Amino acid sequence: MSADTLSLPPPSDEQAYMDVSALEAGHLSVPLDLILAGDQPDEPMNCPSLAFFLRHSKSNKRVVFDLGIHRDIKEFAPAATERFLPVVKQTVAESLEAGGVPPSSVDIVVLSHLHWDHVGDPSPFTTAVFVLGEGSKQVLIDPSSCLNPVAFTSIRLPEDRLRFITDFDLNVAIGPYPRAMDIFGDGSMYIIDASGHVDGHINILARTSPDGAWILLGADSAHHPDLITGKMQIAYRVDVKTCAVMCVHEDKEAAEENIRRMRLLLEVPRVQVLTAHDIYWYEENKNKEVFLPHILLPLV
Repeated sequence: MSADTLSLPPPSDEQAYMDVSALEAGHLSVPLDLILAGDQPDEPMNCPSLAFFLRHSKSNKRVVFDLGIHRDIKEFAPAATERFLPVVKQTVAESLEAGGVPPSSVDIVVLSHLHWDHVGDPSPFTTAVFVLGEGSKQVLIDPSSCLNPVAFTSIRLPEDRLRFITDFDLNVAIGPYPRAMDIFGDGSMYIIDASGHVDGHINILARTSPDGAWILLGADSAHHPDLITGKMQIAYRVDVKTCAVMCVHEDKEAAEENIRRMRLLLEVPRVQVLTAHDIYWYEENKNKEVFLPHILLPLV
């Protein structure tokens, strides 16, 4: 599929959509040679770990996508603090409260995956259903079974409010994505299968207006915006002593295909593409009215 033939579903009459707001959710320092191929500066990239609040225009259903970094992350993922130096000035729950949304009023928490900088603190979300890709189920059972177990926290999710998105659920094709789920059944918000970074990694593709604007929330599908544009490539190397593969993505080929699909979306009119660690977007928008209680304005 080329950008010339790519399209997203047109709006229906009285089309429902999602208001989308950014949430402060902590920062971390990422060595550039960990995520970008080629020679990189020694200075690490200090980047956000963004989360998002989405509100359904008709039902007022409240959705949070990712929970950022736990304030006491050293307790839950001690290995992460040694290399990535996380700083949390405002948690997702605090960002919601500051924007007038009690965490207890959130209906759905969608977690892209269960790495420590995305799972945050689930405890304030006392009534929300937690939605994850099916590939995350094994991680909850046994983090040591994963390629990079230190990336996960010891935080547990409420078992009685967990929902895993199965292959059966991913029964819709939309734009460049062959596997998606229309979560509200009205074309307002889709859960996207975006495996590659880890098994079961999911994204959100949401309408942001009733007349044709969209946003893709890409989480860790790409750790730097230059990967999406094609200016840079994913870091990948093999340790000559141990023969261990060094890559932030569990499946590099699947991750590259996912990035290719995001690149196609960049060329579609009125579609924003925004990932969790987008340092360019954050530097441009950190002092603007895009964080709750404000919204990201739809592209025109």
